[in-house]
Amino acid sequence: MAEIKNVLVPDIGNYKDVAIIEVSVKAGDTVKTDQPLITLETDKATMDVPAPFDGVVKEVKVKVGDKVSEGALIVTIEASGAGAQIPPNLPLQKGGTDTVATTLPASPTVQSTAPTAPAASVPHFASERSSHPLGEKGGPGGISAPVASSGSAHASPSIRRFARELGVNLPLVKGSGEKGRVTKDDVQNFVKQSLAQPRGAAGGNGLQVLEMPVIDFAKFGPVETKALSRIKKISGANLHRNWVTIPHVTQFEEADISEMEAFRKELGTEFAKESFKITPLAFLLKACAITLKHFPDFNASLDTSGENLVLKKYIHIGVAVDTPNGLMVPVVRDVDQKGIVQLAKELGEISARARDKKITAADMQGGCFSISSLGGIGGTAFTPIINAPEVAILGVSRSSMKPLWKEGEFVPRLMLPLSLSYDHRVIDGAAAARFTTYLAHVLSDMRRLAL
Repeated sequence: MAEIKNVLVPDIGNYKDVAIIEVSVKAGDTVKTDQPLITLETDKATMDVPAPFDGVVKEVKVKVGDKVSEGALIVTIEASGAGAQIPPNLPLQKGGTDTVATTLPASPTVQSTAPTAPAASVPHFASERSSHPLGEKGGPGGISAPVASSGSAHASPSIRRFARELGVNLPLVKGSGEKGRVTKDDVQNFVKQSLAQPRGAAGGNGLQVLEMPVIDFAKFGPVETKALSRIKKISGANLHRNWVTIPHVTQFEEADISEMEAFRKELGTEFAKESFKITPLAFLLKACAITLKHFPDFNASLDTSGENLVLKKYIHIGVAVDTPNGLMVPVVRDVDQKGIVQLAKELGEISARARDKKITAADMQGGCFSISSLGGIGGTAFTPIINAPEVAILGVSRSSMKPLWKEGEFVPRLMLPLSLSYDHRVIDGAAAARFTTYLAHVLSDMRRLAL
């Protein structure tokens, strides 16, 4: 007849009231010897408490958040087959992070509260302060500890913790270690590949976030529900994907556009009778094209493997357009091959089509880089979200007159705030700073626009 046995918290050294951070089983689960039952966490280490024998979980006595000490009852298990034979007690291992877990047998009907035939199983213990957790290098005397399991994944507690911190679903990670064990490099490579292949929030890439709380806002006062426009729904999903899958960093700079603005006003007067306006954005397009040629890594995209950079030999730049229905980003093509006046004309035409809902899908494809200009509205700086698969986007705020130290005195100059968000997987901070500095030089010196 099968026997129901108690499984207690093993000897965990001098630790008391240790928090349970994971309960890996529930009543009715079939468990195998050394399969983790719960995971404990102290301020220094994480430890899995494994099943000492095969069997079926009858009752789980703890939950996540509970605090336990040595001897506390964890679960009761109905032992089965050969697993019911409890192995002889093992000696306590000193001097390391290993401990011995003892189990208490009980009669089939009455649970015992005192040990009668203790058994032992080495729990999987990993110090957070060690770069070589137990099970990777082995315990005292060169004996390797059993491998912990998370679903179908085999990994040490430290790797399981590392995966949890990154939001990675460990069973999705293919292990490259001995007997398919998941290593730290495996988890890092999985995250890298997931980031290089951005998918929707429900794409199953293993990056997990908490569910949004469901709140009845009407409890607090009058409300009105307004449906999002189709454009906002589409762009919202893309923006969310880009924000959570691309490591954004933003570099800020100011450009002296005093001479550029004076020249722009001259051109505006000259072309006053035309159907388009000479806007600062036309100059920004041209300046960005020149800068992108000088820094080709910004005119690139990661391939689907995340291992290669695709350098583009053309320069198509997307321009964010504010429409009544939401933000749209039509693309101006071959910017490097066009002059200021032609760019101003195309900008006027493509922006009008976007606002009149006459823009096509093809008009918004093929961009290498994007510009989001809020200069006509206001602001001093902001952090634009990268438009994947591009690796950078330029934000532009309202220009203002500022005192600039020049030739021994302060002089009033028109300064334009620039905000460059970039993909840190591709671009480092030094490259971003050089990019914005060069762009500011181009905008401040009209001669460079002719290069």
